[in-house]
Amino acid sequence: MRRRQFSTLVAVAVLAGAMVIAAPVGSARPAEGADGSIVADSVPTSLLAMDTLPRELRGKAWERVPTRKKVVALTFDAGGGSGGVRKVLRTLKAEGVPATFFLTGRWARTFPGKTKRIAKGGYPLGNHTETHGKVPSMSNARLRSELRSTEKAIRAAAGRGTGPWFRFPYGSHTPRDIERLNDLGYACVQWTVDTAGWMGTSGGMSVTSVVDRVVRALRPGAIVLMHVGEHPTDGSTLDADALPLIIDELRDRGYDFTTVDALRGSRGG
Repeated sequence: MRRRQFSTLVAVAVLAGAMVIAAPVGSARPAEGADGSIVADSVPTSLLAMDTLPRELRGKAWERVPTRKKVVALTFDAGGGSGGVRKVLRTLKAEGVPATFFLTGRWARTFPGKTKRIAKGGYPLGNHTETHGKVPSMSNARLRSELRSTEKAIRAAAGRGTGPWFRFPYGSHTPRDIERLNDLGYACVQWTVDTAGWMGTSGGMSVTSVVDRVVRALRPGAIVLMHVGEHPTDGSTLDADALPLIIDELRDRGYDFTTVDALRGSRGG
């Protein structure tokens, strides 16, 4: 009798194990708490696990690298055109300057060759959502979908993902949005200064004004926001055109360059 009971228990255990193994990875929809928050243990590891984000990167949208060293982090958003990519990459390589690129999934799918070229340069990549929509208006399910879709597109073109870096489109976010991104394993990176080169010559900007904006905001750990695309109507690529001058001006002032990876191990701002 005891032998039969033991055999039955073993069979049940084996069957249960087989059911767990057979379950498709990431097929379950992450659960949400009563307040709409994401239950960390239910987030599929195919996105990013909550415990992969260091504690020091949580709880804020980083506008600068907390340091007293004279370093600047150049960052480029890619969500529209790609007219400045070649010049940006050529300048960075020639000057030996690092940078970080935040890509939308839609951009990576439209320009897979340029996405691959950026990744080949060894630059850190960041997630900028799939559609460049405003995160505060996205439900938890929509946000997860946009992040996954972007990761998939970038991995397909670049051969690697974006974790743990994320940038809010338009800079639009609330404290709750930071928490939502953190719970999905992403650190939120904003900027110290926007060059406004995206406004183009038709918006009253010029190479000189782009450089001046960066120089006026210069401080240790500054994060500079630029774009790789051309203006949709006047075709100007002011950020790409101004980049060599920005690098020269900052070096003349004793500054060196870093990437958002310098935020790892940060202790505040």
